[in-house]
Amino acid sequence: MEHFFKLKEHGTDVRTEIIAGVTTFMTMAYILAVNPAMLGPDGAGMDSGAVFTATALASAVASFLMAFLANLPFVLSAGMGLNAYFAYTVCGSMGYSWEVALTAVFVEGIIFILLSLTRVREALFNAIPGTLKIAVAVGIGLFITFIGLQNAHIVVASSTLVSLFSFRGAVKAGTFSSEGITVLLALIGIIITSVLLIKRVKGNILIGILATWGLGMICQAAGLYVPNPEAGFYSLFPSAIISMPASVAPTFMKMDFSIVGTLNFAVVIFAFLFVDMFDTLGTLIGCASKADMLDENGRLPKIRSALFADAVGTTLGAALGTSTITTFVESSSGIAEGGRTGLTSITAGILFLVALFLSPVFLAIPAFATAPALIVVGFLMMQQVIKIQWENLAEAIPAFIAIAAMPFMYSISEGISMGVISYVLIHLLTGKAKDNTPLMYVLTVLFILKYIFL
Repeated sequence: MEHFFKLKEHGTDVRTEIIAGVTTFMTMAYILAVNPAMLGPDGAGMDSGAVFTATALASAVASFLMAFLANLPFVLSAGMGLNAYFAYTVCGSMGYSWEVALTAVFVEGIIFILLSLTRVREALFNAIPGTLKIAVAVGIGLFITFIGLQNAHIVVASSTLVSLFSFRGAVKAGTFSSEGITVLLALIGIIITSVLLIKRVKGNILIGILATWGLGMICQAAGLYVPNPEAGFYSLFPSAIISMPASVAPTFMKMDFSIVGTLNFAVVIFAFLFVDMFDTLGTLIGCASKADMLDENGRLPKIRSALFADAVGTTLGAALGTSTITTFVESSSGIAEGGRTGLTSITAGILFLVALFLSPVFLAIPAFATAPALIVVGFLMMQQVIKIQWENLAEAIPAFIAIAAMPFMYSISEGISMGVISYVLIHLLTGKAKDNTPLMYVLTVLFILKYIFL
């Protein structure tokens, strides 16, 4: 392993890499529950069991490819946002069958394989200015913090769009024994993880997840947490330990190419391409920046191999029967634990395979237990904000726009779009056009056209 992964060269060891891989998997294991629910009978109309198996298999293979081709600690799975577009836009408002949606994902993967081989995606990564790359990392930190706060129900929807969870209101409504307890447990989990982080305890994020989950089990056993599936409060104890994986036969290669070549299909493909491309680039930029993997020119070595693994994962996932596979921002949790090589990705990939047989255990991990990990990792990624040259307003303002756009618009790709557009226009209008590369102009035009026509 030392020879293949070059552990000493990257300042890590086997134990650190394994802990990092387990941590990354634990923070993103929710996708194994969310994706089948979103693409299942109540969403896109697919077989939930087949989607679960397809998601786990595609995630494992894509993560292995990331390890063997790029030796990077990034883990892949079905992307959030892309699965929502699959289920609620393509199969919902647009009225297409899930077979057509799978075809669009499959074609998207083929296009990305070609783009990765021709270095187009690599050129896009390298074209983004260093200031915006730092901003993307910081913006992702805020974004995943916001996701963590939502998952824990610390932040809830209100007349002001979002507000703090009301303990007093929960008591009056008689739901404190469930909803209120989960919020309280998440807050305790944040404190536990933070203390472990400050004390430099190895595996602090993973320990925080397990400790929070364990406290939840105690609360359920004491009757303080009352499971109510109809209200979204599930038992914190696994219903079983081992179960055989469901067959992918209901979704395997079930694609419909009859719509290929039409304008509507082109629109669907473009939307998938855009969101996946810039979500992936943003995640790679943010995670690589956090791990100090970018070279002196702000470039990520082996970026082409990483993007190729991502593209193959998407194509394979569509063939098996799941939505777009992409690099997960939760990879930053493993990086925060010290993960620096592909051994982290392999560890997470193996756990995805194990999850096929231990699905009751992994599906029992509650959102309030993984939420503190996301929030703490968000803090760690935010630390890079000091690298932005705030006194250089032409650089700082676009960076701020990119940072703010990600959490407020709930999209990594929108943050990149806003950051690139503002960067190019501000530099153009303040006499600093020489700082804009030709590709940045091309991206700006494409982003503007996207907002006009999509």
